[in-house]
Amino acid sequence: MSAEPTETHDVPWAMQLVVYRDRGRPAREVDVAEAAARAVVMLLADERSAPGGPWHEAVRTWRDVQIRKLVRRADGKRWEDVQALPGVTVAQKAPTTAADEHGTAAVRAFVPAPVQPLPKQLHKLQVSGTQFPAVGASATQNAVVTVEVAPGLGISSGKLAAQCGHAAQLAWEAMPEAVRERWRVDDYRVRVEFPSRDEWGGVQRPVTVTDAGLTELDGPTDTTRAWWVEPA
Repeated sequence: MSAEPTETHDVPWAMQLVVYRDRGRPAREVDVAEAAARAVVMLLADERSAPGGPWHEAVRTWRDVQIRKLVRRADGKRWEDVQALPGVTVAQKAPTTAADEHGTAAVRAFVPAPVQPLPKQLHKLQVSGTQFPAVGASATQNAVVTVEVAPGLGISSGKLAAQCGHAAQLAWEAMPEAVRERWRVDDYRVRVEFPSRDEWGGVQRPVTVTDAGLTELDGPTDTTRAWWVEPA
């Protein structure tokens, strides 16, 4: 299974993700990626996204066209302002060993909508150049779902967060219902890993995300993939 179906609307739709940026104690990139993946799935799994819910039609329209995600960053009052818009926020603490230098990763996923016009709270936030420290491995243990990132991509932290969100979403859609329930009980925790080229090429996974190459990548590129732990 892969992402990026063909765009057919005159105005593209996207799920906006906003990442909190603490200039003094920036979150680690891997924690941001995991928080973004969780936020995406938590919005999709929210009862407001289910048939009859207030978010259902927007989510369905977006999913039928393209699972595009745009990542922006905010701090201070701008971060507080976007909390008023419909969506789901996930906060994930840095591991104890990194907490002195790195803060909590916080990401809010918003109900999908056309990319223009945007609410003023989102429109004023910057998309490009979203970068967080790429230090340390994931501290998430025994997660139901693991997202793997293709080696050598050279993408920004914002792009990485979007790609991990794609992989988590496709995993949630593809997995058996019993696994989905276990993931819900586990609060949709995700472990993001960065395998070597040999590790990436040596195994197949049930979900692979192929980016269309419209922004940071040059042409269609496999970026992330996901797998999950089956019930015993």
